Amino acid sequence: MARVSIEVENHIARVTLTRGDKMNALDPAMLEAIAEAGESLMERDDVRVVVLSGEGASFCAGLDVMSFGAMAGGSPEDLLMPRTHGNANLFQQVPLVWRKLPMPVIVALQGVAYGGGFQIALGADVRFAAPGTKFSIMEMKWGIVPDMGGMALLPHLTRSDVIRRLTYTAQSFVAEQALEWGLVSEIVDDPLAAAMELAEEIAGKSPSAIRAAKALIGFAEDNMDDPDAVLLEESRLQATLIGKAHQMEVIAANMQKRPAKFD
Repeated sequence: MARVSIEVENHIARVTLTRGDKMNALDPAMLEAIAEAGESLMERDDVRVVVLSGEGASFCAGLDVMSFGAMAGGSPEDLLMPRTHGNANLFQQVPLVWRKLPMPVIVALQGVAYGGGFQIALGADVRFAAPGTKFSIMEMKWGIVPDMGGMALLPHLTRSDVIRRLTYTAQSFVAEQALEWGLVSEIVDDPLAAAMELAEEIAGKSPSAIRAAKALIGFAEDNMDDPDAVLLEESRLQATLIGKAHQMEVIAANMQKRPAKFD
């Protein structure tokens, strides 16, 4: 059974988790399908924005409990230690692939985003959540630590004490609290509609400038202790844009008071 669908239209890739009858819970097939979906977009020059969502009442309920039982019977080291996806294992790649994509990723959240589902959401650039959406760093409930890349993502979004409290307790919290902690971008009645509206706006901007902006923001976040390197990277990326075709089209469109065309 298909676990993920991808539809590309008007330079927007809609990626949908399609196990809605199971609250899009993560079994091995789902993990593989999500990672493959993200990786399939890596070289897509025609895609300018990705909108990630889950069908049904919930975005993702986290790891499928039955699958966890089956995996626990093998060697944890053999399962987790191999770097099968660059710097990550499969579990970590599922959220991190969205951070690694060169184009922005917007996620629409509803129902629950627990455990691995929450960590997938953290990999997006922007997170829209429906009122009352529930979140949890669920792993402590099962006597384990978060192991899907969350600790590479969370410190960029919220305070250390918040991360520690949520990790130690596995407490559930709602979108309104997540917004206060910086874990969601905005609470909206229709997260998918809001995600698509923002995607359409971004898709109309210079594709090369948007990709450079995502790369620059990521570099800055990863090098906060090295401002000299950030300043140099800022200049380097800017030099790749000025005077090139996309920037010249933006200038012409602004002067002629028309939408820019990049095809």
